[in-house]
Amino acid sequence: MPDDLYHRDALAWSEHQAALLRRVARGERINDVDWDHVVEEIEDVGLSELNAARSYLRQVLVHLLKLQGWPDLSAGHHWRSEIVAFQTEAQDHFAPSMRQKLDLEAIYQRARTQVAPMRLGGSAPRPSPATCPVSLDQLLHATCAELEAAFGLAS
Repeated sequence: MPDDLYHRDALAWSEHQAALLRRVARGERINDVDWDHVVEEIEDVGLSELNAARSYLRQVLVHLLKLQGWPDLSAGHHWRSEIVAFQTEAQDHFAPSMRQKLDLEAIYQRARTQVAPMRLGGSAPRPSPATCPVSLDQLLHATCAELEAAFGLAS
């Protein structure tokens, strides 16, 4: 297969490389494996999962900040359902090896930056906590009510 297949048709390239790697695993000597791109793709799989977990955690925080910033808006029920949905996705993508690579405070600050310019119900958000009031484990596993309590919201 031509060398540029990786750039032209990622699906065909990946199927071809998988077939070659299966042959290598059976003990065949194969010279056509595109090792540089195979290694790159394997690394990208892990980074993709890490980025997905980071994104879902940020979305949980964004919605908690919305609840905290506009506690009287009727959208609160929707935001709570979004918190549960994003938390479930974060759990699905999270792996223990990510713990040391996830900077929760940086994720929280990005969420604050995202929410700060919003004007909902005609008003700016109430001030949010300067630092993240929850741990990674809480963010992943606490109930919505427990997370709200950590943000100082009465249920």
